[in-house]
Amino acid sequence: METIKANSAFLCNYEVMQILQKLKDNTHKKHKREASLATVTYETVHYLQDTECKNQSAQKIQKFLEAMKKYKLTKVEKLMMVNTPPRTELEIQLIVQESEERLSEEDVQDIISIVSQHLLANDNSNT
Repeated sequence: METIKANSAFLCNYEVMQILQKLKDNTHKKHKREASLATVTYETVHYLQDTECKNQSAQKIQKFLEAMKKYKLTKVEKLMMVNTPPRTELEIQLIVQESEERLSEEDVQDIISIVSQHLLANDNSNT
């Protein structure tokens, strides 16, 4: 199973939030000169906690990526879906380049279902 790496070229919002929360915990123990870093860290974590990544976990993201393998989407397209889970056909069209040529209507509905199952809060999912 592929693991999420903090030093990867692309990080999803969940990964950023996890890294910054650890950094925030360590920053409390540092000197005052790092106050700017602490402020940026705090504000970013605060923002991310109001996004869908608050309901995500490494396991949910991994299961989502496994389920998405059959659609041959780019890494960036999958990353965008993790960060801003699409709920409608229009949102998928905005994320996936040339989606009408690359995805059938059934594919689009399947992707919406996969997103709902793995990335959205339990009150929005079909599980």
